[in-house]
Amino acid sequence: MPRQRLSRGPASLAGRVRWAVLVLLVALLVALFVVVDVLLVVRLRSDLQTRLTDRAALAQQLDGTLSAQQLLDKLRGDGVGAELCSSDGTCVSTPVAPVPPDSQPAAGAGDATRSPAGRGPAAGPPAAPGADQVQRDGSTLFTVTQLASGARLTLTVDDSYVGETLTGLVVLEVLGGAAGLLVAWFALGRVVDAALRPLDDMTSVARGIAAGDRGRRLGSGRPDTELGRTALAFDAMIDGLESAVAVAERSQQQMRAFLSDASHELRTPLAGFQASAENLLRGDPPRADRERALAAMVRESTRASRLVGDLLTAARLEEGVELERADVDVVELARQEVERQRLLGSGTAWSVEAAGPLVVRCDAVRVGQVLTNLLDNARRAVEGAGSVVVFVGVDDADAGVEVRDSGPGIPADQRERVFERLVRLDAGRDRRSGGAGLGLSIARAIARAHGGDLVAADPGPRGGALLRLTLPLTPA
Repeated sequence: MPRQRLSRGPASLAGRVRWAVLVLLVALLVALFVVVDVLLVVRLRSDLQTRLTDRAALAQQLDGTLSAQQLLDKLRGDGVGAELCSSDGTCVSTPVAPVPPDSQPAAGAGDATRSPAGRGPAAGPPAAPGADQVQRDGSTLFTVTQLASGARLTLTVDDSYVGETLTGLVVLEVLGGAAGLLVAWFALGRVVDAALRPLDDMTSVARGIAAGDRGRRLGSGRPDTELGRTALAFDAMIDGLESAVAVAERSQQQMRAFLSDASHELRTPLAGFQASAENLLRGDPPRADRERALAAMVRESTRASRLVGDLLTAARLEEGVELERADVDVVELARQEVERQRLLGSGTAWSVEAAGPLVVRCDAVRVGQVLTNLLDNARRAVEGAGSVVVFVGVDDADAGVEVRDSGPGIPADQRERVFERLVRLDAGRDRRSGGAGLGLSIARAIARAHGGDLVAADPGPRGGALLRLTLPLTPA
């Protein structure tokens, strides 16, 4: 399957961060420049309007106290042009700024405004005495004021310099912003590299671990930071991987040991089977020798078949088996297994102690297999000259079955090891009896499949061996 690219753009995280920050800076600068330009234009035009309205207010205050020319001299300056037309049509002006055609008063009309040239009507309705209103004609702002003396004052100012100022400012913003972004690009390279140095450390540690240095770690990071949490997660991941590798190696070693032991156990009956077959093939042995050889072949094949069956059972239990559960009286099941042991006539003293019936929902065949294994081990331990006691009772929320024998017992440091596969504390005795050391391992797996357990407990001062089987009780 072809590899898919999950992302586009710069391959490195540092490059992505630099580009992201640069794009953010561009967006912020553009927004800032637009806001500044708009505010500047509004402010400059507001200043121009303020100039006109202030001079109009000044003209109203000075009206009647100064001549027309003196009044215009007071009002001129800062780019403001003025034209004063008396009621008889005489106009005096300061031609600093052109007078909009719409502001010229009409000759002979008491309330209309026209210029001395008599061009066009004024924009809007005639202004009342003392009123002023800033209007626009192209790039010119003007206001027409009717003074108390009857004269009409027209003030004008050109705001074309606002556009020129804005254009110059935009050029400076573009050049300054480009220079600032260029400096920011190179500065971000160093800043981002320093900020992402912990990621380089992680890469170095990962490469060291891949090369075989599995003891390396990033160390304790601060859990309140992103890189700290990443470092802690990285160390936890490496710890988990090392634990998994250790478990896998142990499992592999156990599998090798298991295969070696299983091969050894199978080799013994197969060697006996081969020897008996060779004796039969050498010639025509007497009838008694032939029968002994055939009996040995049957015995060794049975032993090998039992070992293979135990191995298959252990493998199936590990994979999980379906239990055919039913309500079973564990006391009655224990008595049946003890009675079967009595029929073997080994001379062992058997007894079952129980207060009464104890019903458990379990697989009767599998639990019977567990009890058979425990009783067989106890019978071999006492060697026909001791006693075996089976006690059935309730232990907290579980049904407990204890098998106690008067044999030599199990050493304290071996009580857990006896449940491992192919482990025999007395190899010679087990080999003669056909045991391969799988019985207790299978019995514990069956118990745990039921939700219970099988353990070798401390027998106390009475000595011997004590194995305890627990099974969950059936809810009432």
